[in-house]
Amino acid sequence: MSTPILQVQGLKVNYGAIVALRGVDLEVPEKQVVALIGANGAGKTTTLRAISRMLRVAAGSVKFEGQEITRLASHEVVARGMAHAPEGRGIFLNLTLRENLQLGAFLRTDGDGIQADLETQFKLFPILKERIDQVAGTLSGGEQQMLAVARALMSRPKLLLLDEPSLGLAPQVVERIFQVLREVSQAGVSLLLVEQNAHKALQLADRAYVLETGEVVMQGTGKELLASPEVRKAYLGE
Repeated sequence: MSTPILQVQGLKVNYGAIVALRGVDLEVPEKQVVALIGANGAGKTTTLRAISRMLRVAAGSVKFEGQEITRLASHEVVARGMAHAPEGRGIFLNLTLRENLQLGAFLRTDGDGIQADLETQFKLFPILKERIDQVAGTLSGGEQQMLAVARALMSRPKLLLLDEPSLGLAPQVVERIFQVLREVSQAGVSLLLVEQNAHKALQLADRAYVLETGEVVMQGTGKELLASPEVRKAYLGE
């Protein structure tokens, strides 16, 4: 197995008196796709937010490229090469697509590289080029999700965290999003994916974890979990 770009050990997060994560352990190998599946309220979003330093960690360790990042600020984590496309997209609805994409690169100073990456996003999502000077709030849900992924990629991440990228989208848009994620992975970006469409997530994933009530209860390759009777019954509706 390749070297982990991300190592999470004993991760605990509390919301006041409520224990949201009870000691999560997971790894993302370099240049691989790891899926995190589970029911609503299992702690998937909390896990991503804790890893990207949007939430305070009560206990445990998060290492990125072998370096402890558990106490860093979120912008410091971005500067090291981690990007987070959050649930609900988190784009700036009153700004244009161009402005949103520029904000994705706000820590970068390589103008030529930024322009080249902008062109890369247009190849991945041609509709964004057509809409580049539109205000983001006028986009469809699918277009907003494409923008959220493209904006995260504008920071040129080594690791991309994605929270529910297919939620509420039409089937053809879901297909396009997952095709792009496959292309991004093939280009060498590591992915940690939280996704309610467990079947598509496990098809894409090299490895996967099942989270229940803040704990990892099962892990394996994407193929192993796709074939698991427990997973098929609980998450694939079979």
